[in-house]
Amino acid sequence: MRTRTKVWLITAASLVLIGCIVFGGAMSMLKWDFTKLSTAKYERNAHEISENYKNISIITNTADIVFMPSESPTTSVSCYEQKGIKHSVAVKDGTLAIEVVDTRKWYEYIGFNFDTPKLTVYLPQGEYGNLSVNANTGDVEIPEAFKFKSIDISENTGNVESHASAIEGVKIKTTTGDICVEDIAAGSLDLTVSTGKVTVSSVSCVGNITVGVSTGKTYLSNIRCKSFTSTGTTGDISSSHVIAAGKFSVKRSTGDVLFDCSDAAELYIEIDTGDVTGSLLTEKVFITKTDTGNVNVPKTVNGGRCEIITTTGDIKITIKQ
Repeated sequence: MRTRTKVWLITAASLVLIGCIVFGGAMSMLKWDFTKLSTAKYERNAHEISENYKNISIITNTADIVFMPSESPTTSVSCYEQKGIKHSVAVKDGTLAIEVVDTRKWYEYIGFNFDTPKLTVYLPQGEYGNLSVNANTGDVEIPEAFKFKSIDISENTGNVESHASAIEGVKIKTTTGDICVEDIAAGSLDLTVSTGKVTVSSVSCVGNITVGVSTGKTYLSNIRCKSFTSTGTTGDISSSHVIAAGKFSVKRSTGDVLFDCSDAAELYIEIDTGDVTGSLLTEKVFITKTDTGNVNVPKTVNGGRCEIITTTGDIKITIKQ
């Protein structure tokens, strides 16, 4: 190696090392709080609502959204937001409308931003009309202190956790993120995620439950519904103490299906690659098919239809006594 090349390599390595030392020292002084490196400036703004409303609509870009019980009989909204990207809060035609207003100039888009905007909505406990949330990036949390006529949440990247019941139904759709619905009663439940985990627990649904997953696992426990349908590409589905009065249907390209003390009037399971195992509560007429795998099911002739088809995978079902 030429001497000049060696000098340049040593110089470059030295500069990198010095840069790492300077960066480490600076971050140590900032206690490794990356938000202090942000060039964006944030502020807190509070809004008090005195008008009557029934519905709630939220449209935002990158804010986390949290609903909290109010300690007073009035509604308030706390906004931790970036300057130039504020939220308007007003009652319009009986709807509490929270909308992002971006007034930045083009050059204000350039910079570093390590902080996360947050909307905290303080509501008096009780029942409300329709809740609509449309967000691009951010988490959504709804506690059990509230009940709605319907819940409709749509976002691209972020987790959604809801413990609020809805008379008509709950619809949650996210591209990348987990969905968790627990301890609710609903008219129907419609959950869709492209990449993420779905957890449904302690749910009573007078109508249908549908779960669509492209890539991700699904965990179901302590559920009663009219029917259950789940479609997906890749991901296991676990069903513990899930009772469907009508049909229980699962279709996957790749993934295992596990039953634990679950049941339905009819079951239809179709998996390309994966095992179907576990226990049901009542006898079924089993119709099974697997190209590569073992089949072990009860030889019962009574009960509803239970059709299980796999291309590659085992089928092992028992009846819980």
